[in-house]
Parts: sequence; structure tokens; C-alpha cells
Amino acid sequence: MVKSAGCAAKLFPYLLSDILKDINWGTDKNVLVDFSGKDDAGVYKISDELALIHTTDFFTPVVDDPYTFGQIAATNSLSDVYAMGGIPLNALNIIAFPQKEDLNILKEILKGGNDKAKEAECIIIGGHSVDIENILYGLAVTGKINPENIIPNNQSKKGDILILTKGLGTGVLNNAVKYRRLDNVYYKNLIETMTRLNKTASELMIRHKANSCTDITGFGFAGHSMQMAAESKKIFIIKVNNIPVIEGAKWAISEKLLTRGDKSNRIYTKDMVLSRGRIETTLEHLLYDPQTSGGLLISVPESNAEKLLKDLIENGDTHSKIIGMVEEPTEDYKPGTLIFDYDD
Repeated sequence: MVKSAGCAAKLFPYLLSDILKDINWGTDKNVLVDFSGKDDAGVYKISDELALIHTTDFFTPVVDDPYTFGQIAATNSLSDVYAMGGIPLNALNIIAFPQKEDLNILKEILKGGNDKAKEAECIIIGGHSVDIENILYGLAVTGKINPENIIPNNQSKKGDILILTKGLGTGVLNNAVKYRRLDNVYYKNLIETMTRLNKTASELMIRHKANSCTDITGFGFAGHSMQMAAESKKIFIIKVNNIPVIEGAKWAISEKLLTRGDKSNRIYTKDMVLSRGRIETTLEHLLYDPQTSGGLLISVPESNAEKLLKDLIENGDTHSKIIGMVEEPTEDYKPGTLIFDYDD
């Protein structure tokens, strides 16, 4: 019922950057984080002990089952609060639905979103709807955090280790759902990763004193990691062969089920990506694949990395892997550079 699915339906990132840059958005002293730094959410200070985290996310369906779609969309919307180290408090539904269609579909979408919000202990308190042809669903979420405890995307330190908590490949697998009959095992793994909250991963990164974090969504691993490296004024060295991959994603790429985001994310990052070693084409596609409800990319001190990884795996984020490290820029590598190392 829709033209493009999930986070692959986003506006192209390089176009969005151009649109946003010439508008005087305004600010005040209580705005601690806004979108000028390409962070995951906005943060507004209420007091010395309390700040509110504000974010919104919504997209078109990625699967045919409406209840499952509602769960995925809510999980994705909540993720930005977790990426900042915050706790979701409440949310508003964002709904677009053609009311000439079966309204039970919309009811199931809302049930799925509500159940996932309840799992996050986040209360849905209202929303807004419009009658248009394309289905859209998501949440505007408010969370809380102590201003001293914000984990932004711009504080990665030299020597930090990079950990990714979910496998890549949701974009191509969602295309497989749309255009092919996806193997049941592949489908089950895909749904599991897209409906798994980043709640535990967020709590654990706080415990192990992470310096920076972002969640991997529509701009792909390359786009979001580039933003984090650039805002931290560092370079990221990525061991590509260590990156976790959702089962079935390589098959989907072999079937040429790429999304339009594969191209737009390459354009967005093209001046900041260098490759070492023999490039493995399948893995390269996954670096640019737009993720729906992806994992957290965490920058953590080296002394805490193994302990964090162990806790992540033991507490359910079993795809978590150490995938790289943070270094200072040099004359050859400017801030924001990603070095994709394909050597074993």
C-alpha cells in the first residue's frame, strides 16, 4: 500500500542538510542539544537536575502485518531517547491513514505501538491523524535525563572502542518482504531485531561510562557514524569484517534487493569514506543500507569495552560486536573521516 518502506523512505540526507542550513531556527539558554549537531534528539533544560528529551519518528509500513508494523514503528521512535541515555516518559501518536480502507488495520497498528510503548514504560497520551493515501505511523516522544548525564554524539575520545549492538541489513530484508517471499527464519530474525528496544543497551552503556552514542537508522551505518565522527572531531577506523549482519541480508543483496537509500547514503558520505584492503561488495552495500529500528553505535573507553560487550550479550543484545576504534585526525584524514578496513 506504500511506495517505499520504513526509514528507506526518508528524504535524502544531502538534500535535507541543504534545506535546513539557511533557516534561522532560534534558540535560548535552556536548549542543550538541537539539530545543528545532527544529534538523535533535542534536549531542553528544566532545572539543574532535569532536562527533557524531545524526538519524533514516523514512517511507512515495512511489513504486511499491521500489529507488527506498529511495534516496529514505536520501537524506532523510542530509540532516539535511548541513544541520548534518557528514559522515555510519554508519547503522542502520529497517524496517516486512508480512511476508505479497513479501519481495523489502523486499530492493529495502534495496538502494536501501544504495547511496545508499555514495554518501555512510556505512556501514549494523545496524537494526531490525517486522511491521505499513504500509511504513516510513529511517535513523538518525550523523555527525561539529568543534564549532567547526557550522552551526545560529539564526545568520542581518542582510543575509544566502537560497539554496534544490532546487525545491519534491515533495509534490504524489508525490500525482500515487499518484493519476494522471505524465508521464515530470515523473517523471524528481521522482526526480532526491529522490535527489540534499545533500552537495555542504553542502560548498560551508561553503566560502563560511554562517551558518545548514536542509533543507526535511515542514513545507514556510514551516514550516522560519519556524523558522530565529524561532531566529535575524530576519525573512525571500522573493521568491516567484524560488523554484525542479520541472517539473510547477504542473500537479499545477492538478489539485488537494494533500497534507494543505498545510493543516497553513498552520495552523503562520499567525501568522508576511505577504504583499505580488498572491498567485499556485499559488506559494502550493508554499510550504506538504511536501517529501520537499528542498533546503537557506542563509543566507550577501551578499559570498559570488553565488560560492556559481555554485559550486552548476556542481557539479550546478542549481535553486539566491537567493530572499530576512534583516532585523532591527521593531515591526511580530516575530522569525520571513516576508514573502512576490509582486511581480516
